[in-house]
Amino acid sequence: MRRKPPQTDRPVRLTALLLVSALLLGGCAEDSGLAGGKFNQNTESILTVFSPPTPVEAVQWATDPYDAGKRQYGILLLAGAPWGGESPYVKMYVLATKDEDPSVRTAAIRALSLHGSVEHVPLLTEALAAADPLTRREAARALQRIHSEDAIEPLLAAIDPTLEDEYEVRREAAEALGQYPTRRVVQSLIAALSDRRLGVNDAARRSLRTMTGQDFGYEIDDWVAWTGSAGDLFAGGMPYEYPVFSRDQTWYEALMFWYRPPNETPGRPIGSPPTPLSKADDHTPKHDPSDQ
Repeated sequence: MRRKPPQTDRPVRLTALLLVSALLLGGCAEDSGLAGGKFNQNTESILTVFSPPTPVEAVQWATDPYDAGKRQYGILLLAGAPWGGESPYVKMYVLATKDEDPSVRTAAIRALSLHGSVEHVPLLTEALAAADPLTRREAARALQRIHSEDAIEPLLAAIDPTLEDEYEVRREAAEALGQYPTRRVVQSLIAALSDRRLGVNDAARRSLRTMTGQDFGYEIDDWVAWTGSAGDLFAGGMPYEYPVFSRDQTWYEALMFWYRPPNETPGRPIGSPPTPLSKADDHTPKHDPSDQ
């Protein structure tokens, strides 16, 4: 007996619109032997051995009501496509943040990290408190790319080891805080230098260096002394750029003519305030005792 699909608020009209969009965007498949997701049987290419998903299939997977694995993979494929930031797809990512499966919710958060905007910050900060640690990590990474003052308090909570027990979440949150030059953020990042995980220490140090232009390594006493004597803590600060995560294309991704790994160059978060040219031109730290 066929089981009923899970309850969902995913609108049928949106799914239809996504399928139509994918049909239009993937129309070139007709000319490449990929029509209908199947290869031309007359070709002797190695492509006859493996049939990668077409854009239409990716949409169908992303909205599959029975298989969470397909929904997760479909969302990731769409998010990595050149047209994955179009409005119908972004709406789908937003809906997927409420999916019943945590892996799908995590994929949706990752998609919003690539294509989201300031209006999605409440979804990201909510995900920062999710039960699933992978979802929390993706939310912290997404908040590196979208700037909003509303994210500061949730990120400060996320670097507190008494509140967040996953060090990868604390590390990504410490990285995201580098775009918020306030004294309270500085104090919290200095405290994070004592975190028991080196990855968190490194991220906190990078954020402190970005905000202040200073670098006292992991020496908490030196940082505290400097913040107590400095007038403007942020006079020598540098523009914040979110870290990027790049990788080579896999062999099976090379077969998908419409998909490329979502590799990027560093950039300013969406919603960031304008950066004074005087700060943008100076990327030299004032002091770095660990490099001596």
